Amino acid sequence: MDFINAIVLLLNYIFVPALSYGSQLALGAIFVSLIYGILRFAYFSAGDLMSFGTMFTILFTWYFQSIGISLGVLPTALLAIPFAVIISILFTLGMDKVVFSYYRIKKSPPVMLAMVSIGVMFVTQAIVRIIIGPFDRRFFDGERFILKANEFKEMTGLNEGLSIKSTQALTLFVTIVVVSILFWFLNKTKTGKSMRAYSDNEDLALLSGIDPKKVVMITWVIAAVLATIGGALYGLDKSFKPFTYFNNMLPIFAAAIVGGIGNPFGAFLGGYVIAFSEILLTYAYRKFFVYILPESMEPNSLIQLLSTDYKFAVSFSILVIVLLFRPSGIFKGKVI
Repeated sequence: MDFINAIVLLLNYIFVPALSYGSQLALGAIFVSLIYGILRFAYFSAGDLMSFGTMFTILFTWYFQSIGISLGVLPTALLAIPFAVIISILFTLGMDKVVFSYYRIKKSPPVMLAMVSIGVMFVTQAIVRIIIGPFDRRFFDGERFILKANEFKEMTGLNEGLSIKSTQALTLFVTIVVVSILFWFLNKTKTGKSMRAYSDNEDLALLSGIDPKKVVMITWVIAAVLATIGGALYGLDKSFKPFTYFNNMLPIFAAAIVGGIGNPFGAFLGGYVIAFSEILLTYAYRKFFVYILPESMEPNSLIQLLSTDYKFAVSFSILVIVLLFRPSGIFKGKVI
């Protein structure tokens, strides 16, 4: 019985949260990887693009709630996301037209485009903070839990409870659906194959008659869709605060690079690698060992490898190790 309690403890505090967090990181890592693979520069505004899309998801959610529209047990944000996606698409295409296209036409080096993306990052941050402010915003309504810890304890008779938030289940479901559609699009459609060909060999793709303007436009559209959905899911699961999204840039880049920058499937898996690493290394295992060890060997300390304050240090450490020993990532991508 103690062993089962220990397993439930890990499920509740490590596996379920990491699965949800990993899905949110995976969506961000995929579009960062696509931008790097097709447009050939590091897009440092990734976290703030997610913040931008989430902000409009919140604004539309509040509007729908104010006029009495809801989805019952599901969050109203699901109705708001498509409208926020449209605005994010217009924003990314506008930024490309006003900023990035100039440097792309001049064939500026990737480092120049990366620096420009930092400028776009600060502009996006400013827009978000001016419109919605820098404070925590919550926009979740509907049923909050699919399974509550107390209910689980009553059903099983265990000491440990397992709780599953509706946002966690929703995050995993939406991520599977969105990523499945994306991979189908990239592998089965003519446009998707054109994007992959352009990523593999730009000159050969151009000789084959592939329209680079269309490829660039579709890339930004996909980035806007993934950023808005990933950001909204993160905000629903936790809360919305612009600076938090800025901080998420590091784990998102770590996930993209660990999986193999330019490789969308690798970026998808990289999101879970980073999420599980962060949570596994910052969790306090004392209670777990109390369950599985004899009473005479029970630990007195927290048995925590790193404080949660160092969560982002885990991402950074993994990023550095991968760049040093396998710069192409776990799944071979473009060498950094």
